[in-house]
Amino acid sequence: MIRYGIIGSGMMGQEHIRNIALLEGAEVAAIADPNEQMRSVSVQSSGAVGYASMDEMLAADACDVVLVAAPNDTHAGIMQKLLATDKPILVEKPLATSSADCRDLLNMAKGRVAPVWVAMEYRYMPPLQRLMQAVDQGAVGTPRMMSIREHRFPFLPKVDDWNRFNARTGGTLTEKCCHFWDLMRLVLKSDPVRVYASGGVDVNHRDERYMGQMPDIIDNAYVVVDFANGSRGMLDLCMFAEGSFWQETIAVTGEKARVEAFVPGPARFSPDGREREAEFVMSLRALKEEVREVVHVPEHILAAGDHHGSTFFQHEKFIELVRSGKGAPEVSLMDGYWSVLVGEAAEESARSGQAIDLRGRGP
Repeated sequence: MIRYGIIGSGMMGQEHIRNIALLEGAEVAAIADPNEQMRSVSVQSSGAVGYASMDEMLAADACDVVLVAAPNDTHAGIMQKLLATDKPILVEKPLATSSADCRDLLNMAKGRVAPVWVAMEYRYMPPLQRLMQAVDQGAVGTPRMMSIREHRFPFLPKVDDWNRFNARTGGTLTEKCCHFWDLMRLVLKSDPVRVYASGGVDVNHRDERYMGQMPDIIDNAYVVVDFANGSRGMLDLCMFAEGSFWQETIAVTGEKARVEAFVPGPARFSPDGREREAEFVMSLRALKEEVREVVHVPEHILAAGDHHGSTFFQHEKFIELVRSGKGAPEVSLMDGYWSVLVGEAAEESARSGQAIDLRGRGP
């Protein structure tokens, strides 16, 4: 039995609790959260022991692995303490809210034996797994372009409204979009060298005030990323498009074909409140034909979260690594660093109007 200790039991913490309950040979044994209400809800739903702080949980030695699901701006401090332990760590994205903090964590982790896995769960969405399989098998030829469109609902209310301000989230293009920079780098097999973004704070949260301040998180943007191997990626983000039939559309194009993954939003935001299945499409250039597949995910896995089953499948991989004690995390601290670096550059570009050169900014 692998005992999880969870730090932070808000919205994403709750999703992890539901997904861990579906795993064989795993349980949530301990939950650390200073918010008494969320801690109580989580303890009741999981049967875990609750602690008011991470330090209390670690002192009790109540878990075998630690999952960090606390607000973004606490990640760096939490990780600094956890890296000094010998426990495997699964840390939610983003790794930290700045690339400088990520570099510090990379340096602190040198020589550490226990694995640290950054939770880039979008990698594990079944339609994206199908897309990456096709790319790896050479279906598109050499990937030259990758486009991602996410048209979705606004940021949801969270404990203490921490996700309304750049200072606590790292900004939308880091907080939300680090998944997409990670996917681009993974699929295109190259590091980013240049980022240009145009974005704004135009629709969402403008009537909200917190301590007299209006939220400053970007709610729409276009971002172009150039990669060292000559490929390029583009993100089309809209956070006020709840009615979109597909929440995410991801396309990769090469000289042979274009492959696409179409991902629906969570059931609770669909018009009829029901889950829908994702699709995979391959458009073959030479044959001028299209192959379309439905990508099935068991309904009980879809119902456990808002990320189309990816949280569950990520946990399966993480648990496999912990049990075997062999190999390296599929999503490393370095992957976490790059995803924050690109998001940080995109935020800077959107506000300055200038393209940001990433050459020389590596760790």
